[in-house]
Amino acid sequence: MTFAATILTLYPEMFPGPLGQSLAGKALERGDWSCETVNPRDFATDRHRTVDDTPAGGGAGMVLKADILGAVIDHARERQPDAPVLAMTPRGTPITQARIRELAAGPGVTILCGRFEGFDERIFDARDVEEVSLADIVLSGGEPAALAILDACIRLLPGVMGAASSGTEESFENGLLEYPHYTRPQIWEGRTIPEVLRSGDHAKIAAWREAQAEAITRLRRPDLWERHRGARVQSASGARRKDKEPDQ
Repeated sequence: MTFAATILTLYPEMFPGPLGQSLAGKALERGDWSCETVNPRDFATDRHRTVDDTPAGGGAGMVLKADILGAVIDHARERQPDAPVLAMTPRGTPITQARIRELAAGPGVTILCGRFEGFDERIFDARDVEEVSLADIVLSGGEPAALAILDACIRLLPGVMGAASSGTEESFENGLLEYPHYTRPQIWEGRTIPEVLRSGDHAKIAAWREAQAEAITRLRRPDLWERHRGARVQSASGARRKDKEPDQ
């Protein structure tokens, strides 16, 4: 099944962009995924192809119009009714690796790219649209964020990465950041590869990597560490309750 990506953007020339290169580009050539762009200006009804207007109540910038947004979303849904529609906005729910896995397992995704001051709020009341944020940053438009989300999905499609384990043994997959990696030369500028990684003892290597992942997560992402600890405690409590339950 081909993963179909539909991008609703005022700048269609930005796609597939970097996704036409490397593994994603090869997957595109093979037909593992497809990329279609739709320009909201094509749904404007005036001769100037207007898609934005001044904000109600005053203020700086321009706002993408609800009637234009509704028309372009409806068009995309007619073409791909089962694909979720994501709107890229700084106020959206931060995207997670778990959500990326859900998207990659589906038929595809439609991504609405914001510009100017954002979207007329009524579009979220009138259409089933998921507001998504890439990070706690503000971009000039949603296109770079859309490229990042598509890249994250495409690399998880079957056959895109050389080794299936490449998509599971990495940051966020188990609630932790990934452990450090090393390769030859064994000694570089006086720094050596940790002895345990040269031991050949797979159990010790696995334990070392887990400990390193936990230490790095505690230091760099205490928010992730607290969630990981909470999930681990909850899992352990559930297991203890299950052990105490009498047989039916």
